[in-house]
Amino acid sequence: MTGPPTDVPFPLVDVGNGPYRLLRGGRRRAVAALRDGLADPAAAQARRLRVILDGMAGTRFAREHHLDRVSSLAELGQAVPVRTHADLLPWLDAVAAGESSVLTRDPVQMLLETSGTTGRPKHLPVTAGYADTVAEAQGIWMLGLVREHPGLTKGKALTIVSAAEHARSPGGLPIGSNTGRMLARQPWYVRLRYPVPRAVFGLPADQKIYALLRFALPARVTSITTANPSTILLLARRLQQWRQDLSADLSAGTLRHGPAATMDPVLRRRLERRLRRCRPPTGPWTPATLWPLVAVSCWTAGPAAYFASRLEDALGGPVPVHPVGVTASEGYFAVPLSGDWSGGALFVTGHVMEVLDESGEARPAHEAELGERLRLVITTEAGLCRYDLRDVIEVVGRCERTPIVRFVGKAGRYLNAVGERVTEAQLSVAARVAAGATGLRPIGFTARLVLSDIPNYTLAIEGLDPSQAALFTQALDDALMQQNVEYGGKRGSARLGPPAPACMPDGTYLAYRAHRVSQGAPDGQVKDPVMAVDQAEWSELLAAAQQVGALP
Repeated sequence: MTGPPTDVPFPLVDVGNGPYRLLRGGRRRAVAALRDGLADPAAAQARRLRVILDGMAGTRFAREHHLDRVSSLAELGQAVPVRTHADLLPWLDAVAAGESSVLTRDPVQMLLETSGTTGRPKHLPVTAGYADTVAEAQGIWMLGLVREHPGLTKGKALTIVSAAEHARSPGGLPIGSNTGRMLARQPWYVRLRYPVPRAVFGLPADQKIYALLRFALPARVTSITTANPSTILLLARRLQQWRQDLSADLSAGTLRHGPAATMDPVLRRRLERRLRRCRPPTGPWTPATLWPLVAVSCWTAGPAAYFASRLEDALGGPVPVHPVGVTASEGYFAVPLSGDWSGGALFVTGHVMEVLDESGEARPAHEAELGERLRLVITTEAGLCRYDLRDVIEVVGRCERTPIVRFVGKAGRYLNAVGERVTEAQLSVAARVAAGATGLRPIGFTARLVLSDIPNYTLAIEGLDPSQAALFTQALDDALMQQNVEYGGKRGSARLGPPAPACMPDGTYLAYRAHRVSQGAPDGQVKDPVMAVDQAEWSELLAAAQQVGALP
């Protein structure tokens, strides 16, 4: 919804283009269940709670919390407190160690590795029930995408994911990424649309992107899908940087130039068997000119908004950007059923969802009202019971009787010196406004609070020279005063000084990304940091900058 929030009817009707009707026929039960659930979300969530509680019956967690006495969400709230990931570690560590029936009766198939900005990676269990729910949500999302963009079925799907498995837990469980797991789960006839072999996604960062481009360049790519818009921006930059090397490999039918020069020779030979010689493209090397792109899909809200706003320039043309909704490794929570929605409908036929207000009071998520910003709490088929996701969502509309929500940012992530409480989402919007006002588009930026007699922010910027950085920083300051009235008031009263730019050397955010991946974060989920809330986060960025060049 690009305009004012309104109530909208269920859009996945039984008429539409041929590919949509075919897909809808295969998912008719899921579509009917979701349509009924959106019309009566309380009943849908009650049914899902019964299924999840049944899957937890007899487990260690259920015995410790007397879940056999629980039959409603209100009773669950009395039996189980809201917990963070850190609070659940005693149970999660037992799962990783190989103990059975800890959180669910269903066997744990694997662990999903994900991480926040810093700290120990999270390892989250996957069960058959969880996998089915996420696959159903993904299928519904794809249905809405095809309904609006039938042309994407006439070509290949460039899907950028992390490795499905890269390690084993102490108890022998596979550890990998959710995106890789979902791709591997696709049926064979869907995987035929992927031009890139799965082995590529397990390569180190630069080798992976280079090999991905080498396989994708000769293909008729009609869609690009990845979680993070900054990954698509990176793809566009690498096309320019590696054009000569990629052209040589295309002409020779090889995978031997650029970062591929250091690839494991056994794997290279296996991949090269799938390659053919072809003429390198002429003209501009931008995604929209190289491929007949119909749509790209990625995060578009919260801190990702600035990077999503840069996609048209990076792609080399106006390609529709379709949001992927409110998703995480923990599950799929809100599905955009239409590309012009500014959020997604709560997936009430999937996980059980609650929301917390500022006082910490919990209530069912489907009772959230228009305009409210609330924290999401989830209960899933993988055994995460009243798990504080720390995602802040905002209700922007309603589909039937169910809220449409958008992701705002992580709870507790803000800069605050004198009461201004600037959030990542506000910084992202201010940067987008500043880019429009100045015509300057930095590769990356990060705000940090500097405490002194008159505190201010330092704005680390890559991709602009000092004069450009000063101009962009001033424009961002102006936009932020409009975004946040408290920030504007503090700036106007001189209790908060003007932000100061700090130019970072070229490659800083690439080095930051590589470091985060080396610490265990799936590369597709690494977000360029819009803010550094503490010295550790700032030091991590500075270390990346020092790795690639001298700081000014």
